[in-house]
Amino acid sequence: MFLDTLEASARRVNSCLCVGLDINWLEMSAYDTDSSSLLDFAKSLVQSTSQHACVFKFNHAFFAAQGLEEQLARIIAYVKESYPDTPVILDAKRGDIGNTAERYAEEAFIRYNADAVTVNPYLGWDSVEPFLRYRDKGVILLCRTSNEDSGWIQEAGKDHPVYLMVAERVHQEENPNLLLVVGATQLEALSQVRQIAPSTTLLVPGIGAQGGDLTAVLQRARRSDGLGVIINCSRSIIAHPDTDDYFFQVAESAAEYAQLMSIQ
Repeated sequence: MFLDTLEASARRVNSCLCVGLDINWLEMSAYDTDSSSLLDFAKSLVQSTSQHACVFKFNHAFFAAQGLEEQLARIIAYVKESYPDTPVILDAKRGDIGNTAERYAEEAFIRYNADAVTVNPYLGWDSVEPFLRYRDKGVILLCRTSNEDSGWIQEAGKDHPVYLMVAERVHQEENPNLLLVVGATQLEALSQVRQIAPSTTLLVPGIGAQGGDLTAVLQRARRSDGLGVIINCSRSIIAHPDTDDYFFQVAESAAEYAQLMSIQ
């Protein structure tokens, strides 16, 4: 089960840090490293952060835009072989229905062998259901995102906004492998979602480069056991274009965030 693996990993590294590997290879291949390929570069990133990350998250678009899907599959395979106790999230934000949704689920869980995938539920629950057929896998639904223009739909319904309906549905499903995405810049939403879905694990992006308040997020999103939240950091850990020792700086950044996100 995805959640069991995730929580065991968080306890092992004593942190709820999710390291987001949003690798823009056109840009990052120019960094001052000895990496001769995307695969070598990604392996070194994983090695540099592995002792601090409870989960790795790969953004599908950064690879697909450059025709690097096969390399993404190989990188995920490397993580699962070398760090089998650290789960992998495919951040693809899939949202479709019927046969198309089934193929997206197959892509995430068969082709890439990811442990979890992000899904956009705003087409209805039939856009989510094909992913739930993979019972051991995590399905992470967009709930209240941090982008400025998201409110026009996610907050629709003055007395009972749509994003809270998503949280309610996830809570009612009583499926521990269903998670919710709530942005770090949406502090009031974090509090409301935690109240409506008290046991659901939340994936929270927006710390670091996007300016989210880590202390405030932890106060609102954590459960009483110190778990129930994974906090993604991407650029603030892996984007260091001007450093002389790139992978050392990556490791230092991951260590700093992990300590701030200690679960004990």
